[in-house]
Amino acid sequence: MEFDAVLRRRRMIRVYDPTRPVPDAAVHAVLAAAVRAPSAGFTQGTSFLVLSAAEDRAAYWAATANRDSRWLRGMRTAPVLILVWASQEAYLDRYSEPDKGWTDRDLAHWPAPYWYVDAGMAGMAALLCAVDQDLGACFFGVPTAQIPAVRAVFGVPDDQLSVGVISLGYPAPTERPTGSPTRRPRRPTGQLLHQGRW
Repeated sequence: MEFDAVLRRRRMIRVYDPTRPVPDAAVHAVLAAAVRAPSAGFTQGTSFLVLSAAEDRAAYWAATANRDSRWLRGMRTAPVLILVWASQEAYLDRYSEPDKGWTDRDLAHWPAPYWYVDAGMAGMAALLCAVDQDLGACFFGVPTAQIPAVRAVFGVPDDQLSVGVISLGYPAPTERPTGSPTRRPRRPTGQLLHQGRW
């Protein structure tokens, strides 16, 4: 698929066809795209926890969803969940190595938390690859209060920071666009792009 078509087709899918499993090759392609995303200092500090077994997905939802909503009912139909994690420690370690010039792990060196920036780039690479694989996907966050439960259920180390989750699957035949883009207009490009000066 042409790249401009991938960009135009990419949207957040919130209801999946539970009768259509995602082929392993497609999951591997999405993950391969994610791990090829750039990372500061080639730190490679983004990790992924893939939940494709029904019991693992059920355990995730049990740990995070203590209420019922239309959004949750739709998201629970996703046949694959990919939890995205970032390691701040990996970046602090990497940038205290001799080739980076910092001799300490001081957070003041960082104009932005690149562990999250890089995880976001990996997430976008995964979302775009999902479109190229004729799949739907959605990126959403783990409720802060439930992150410890997710860690406990899946044995996630304490140094891993929760960035979000990518749901993956074939869109349900009845799935229609919902969410903020259906209620809010796209901002004019002139408000977002600046050339030479703000």
